[in-house]
Amino acid sequence: MKIKFGLIGFGRMGQLYLRELTKSELWEVTYICDTNERVRELARKLSPNSIVTDNQEDIFCDKEILAVGLFALADSRKHQVERAIQTGKHILAEKPISDTLEHEWETVRLIEKTNLISGINLYLRNAWYHQTIKDFIDKGEIGDLAILRICHMTPGLSPGEGHEYEGPAFHDCGMHYVDIARWYAGCDYKTWHAQGVRMWNYKDPWWVQCLGTFLNGVVFDITQGFVYGQLAKDQTHNCYIDVIGTKGIARMTHDFENAVVELRGVSETLCIEQPFGGKNIDILCKLFAESILSGHRNDKLPSIKDSVIASEYAWTFLQNARQNDLPAIGSLETLKEIHERRRNMTNGYGLIKNNTI
Repeated sequence: MKIKFGLIGFGRMGQLYLRELTKSELWEVTYICDTNERVRELARKLSPNSIVTDNQEDIFCDKEILAVGLFALADSRKHQVERAIQTGKHILAEKPISDTLEHEWETVRLIEKTNLISGINLYLRNAWYHQTIKDFIDKGEIGDLAILRICHMTPGLSPGEGHEYEGPAFHDCGMHYVDIARWYAGCDYKTWHAQGVRMWNYKDPWWVQCLGTFLNGVVFDITQGFVYGQLAKDQTHNCYIDVIGTKGIARMTHDFENAVVELRGVSETLCIEQPFGGKNIDILCKLFAESILSGHRNDKLPSIKDSVIASEYAWTFLQNARQNDLPAIGSLETLKEIHERRRNMTNGYGLIKNNTI
């Protein structure tokens, strides 16, 4: 049996979901909804068997649709969740689940009152490299988990390129790393101190480092920023996780094509290199489908509540950074140069590629 699916929001992420959904034997993308005519025309070309519409009510009112995908902007999702619940449809969404923290928690409370299956794209939880490292830790190979160090710095999306509802970079992107650190620690944050920089004199910090502790004593530092050589002739990045235990270590680096995991434990040393895996949307959609078909939510399907907890901590760390001497370095003229360069780039980090799958 194929699950009939209504896809709402056919921008970059919506297109990525379509690609993975159409590869699977578990899904039928019955509807694609977007308010932009040019985007709808693209949807007709890419998915000729789907009904393409500008009215999301076409999806919610169709009783044959079992699940909806909420991939438009964050300010639209709370209402869409409400309509999905009213019409009895399972929910798959991008993060954050809404445009404000208050709305996010309201959405969680609504979902928890239903028996509907819901999931959200906290893609790092489904990454093979994090699963491999977590299994190594659980085997006792590094002793007691003590220190988590996570870094994600790329040129990436610059200020003004798409963070209106998702927040500054440390919230929109950084909440993934806030979430995965909490996933490794297995408990909530206890203390934190964040330092940020208002790069190019932009109003929000576009680089933030936060360090602190979890309730179980594990220490963390998380560094995130889309500031890494925006105008460099040849761009690069610096992305890793470094997990330190009382007896051994585990670490990962990647180049967005391949990931390398190095495991140095008490009884074995391993070095594993495999394709990076991107957003792992195929795994997310598979877990979501299996949960719907079985009637039981798979524990590996990231929950909307987990995303809201990560969102709340990310906002908290950002606010803390704003209180700790937030210097402004550079000028808005440099930011204009960055915007101009990125508009004309065909290959780079986090480029906004409209109307293409």
